[in-house]
Parts: sequence; C-alpha cells; structure tokens
Amino acid sequence: MSPDSQKTPYNPPALEFKSSTFSVPVLVLSSNDLAIIEQQLQAKIRLAPEFFRNSPLVLDVQELNKKDLDIDIAELMEILRKPGLLPIGIRGGSLNQNKKALALQIPVYSINSGNTVAEAQKQKTITPPAPEPKTSTATTTLITHPIRSGQRLYASGDLVILAQVSAGAEILAEGNIHIYGTLRGRALAGVQGNTEARIFCSDLQAELISIAGNYKISEDLQAIARNKPVQMYLQDHTIIIKDI
Repeated sequence: MSPDSQKTPYNPPALEFKSSTFSVPVLVLSSNDLAIIEQQLQAKIRLAPEFFRNSPLVLDVQELNKKDLDIDIAELMEILRKPGLLPIGIRGGSLNQNKKALALQIPVYSINSGNTVAEAQKQKTITPPAPEPKTSTATTTLITHPIRSGQRLYASGDLVILAQVSAGAEILAEGNIHIYGTLRGRALAGVQGNTEARIFCSDLQAELISIAGNYKISEDLQAIARNKPVQMYLQDHTIIIKDI
C-alpha cells in the first residue's frame, strides 16, 4: 500500500482565537492619594455591591501623568483587589508604570487603541465622586442592542435601552433607567444616591431592581403582573411598582 493511500485521522482543532467585544469598567484616577482612592472606591462599591463583585477592571492613569503625579502601581492593585475587583489592564501609563504593571502580570493597553476598552469607557466609567458642590453634566446613554447575559453596563446619567436585558446581565445608571423590552437581569438606578431616580420597563421579569441602594429581588417581584409596562420609584425608602 502506498503512503499516499494511507489517510491520517482527522482531529478537529482543540482551540481557536476569535475577536469579541466585552464591556469592561474603566477606573479613571485624578489623584494619587491612595488613602482617598481607597475610601472613595469603597463608598462607590457600597452603592452597588453586586455590580462590582468580581468585576474585571481597567485602570486609567493618563490624568495622573498629565499632572505629573506618580502612583505606586503595586499598592494600588492591592487596594483594587481588596474589595473583590479584578484588574485586567492599565492604560495611559508611563514607561515605568507599564513595566511595573507587566511585572504584576497586568496587560498594558494603548490609550488610542480601538479595542473593547475604548468602547467600555463610553458606557461604563468609574470615577471618584467629585467634592461638593458639583454641577451635573450627566447625559443620556442610548443602547439599541440587547444586553446579553454576563454583560455589565454603567451610565453616568439616564440610561435608555431599546431592547431586552437578558438574565445574568447588569445595568446601572446614576439617573433613570428606561427599558423598552423585557427586563430579566439586574437594574440599579440612582446608584449615586439619587432618590428621585426611576426605572421604567415594558415587561418586568427582573432578578433584582434597586433605586438609590434600596433593593427588591426576584422573590419580591413574583406577584407583579408581567407583559405590561411598569414604573418603579422610591416612596419612604420603599420601592413602589405601578402600571404605566
């Protein structure tokens, strides 16, 4: 039998690389005071602990470097990991900062890269609370595609979604949330303490809803009629759900 007639068994590939898109929060630092950073970070996380638990995070230090403020990258990473955040990258760093990040096995991103980090900054940016008084410059974030399971989305103003929010997805807004579809995941409005924030959706099947830190979970929502528009708001620290 000739060698050409012997067929090698076909083994399908065990892996492959694919391009994909993920929403990742970006922590933008404007101070190198680690004590203040840790204090304000903990305050931010207390507003929405479920959203930040085991959340991947990209660290942005370009504002620090514009001000010629250095920061201890190793100590900063420990501060981020302490409440359960998972740093997965740094951007805007100096040569020395990037070297320290790589020594800690933290990837370095280009500030001008057109990857998922750039997209994430538009939708989910964690910034330390500004000192009082402050002028609101919040805008409305419009999303036209469905929010898939595992995705996390943060809006600094109102959030409008023209599609469904799948189970396992999480959406947060400092203002109101409008969902023109089914809400099956988690929705947290007024995450900076805005008690006037409201949640509107066409079909309430949520795992969790929250307004200014006041929560209701799916067990509390089972008695709510589905397949019709509802609105949710706070009244005496209690979430009220009404038909629209």
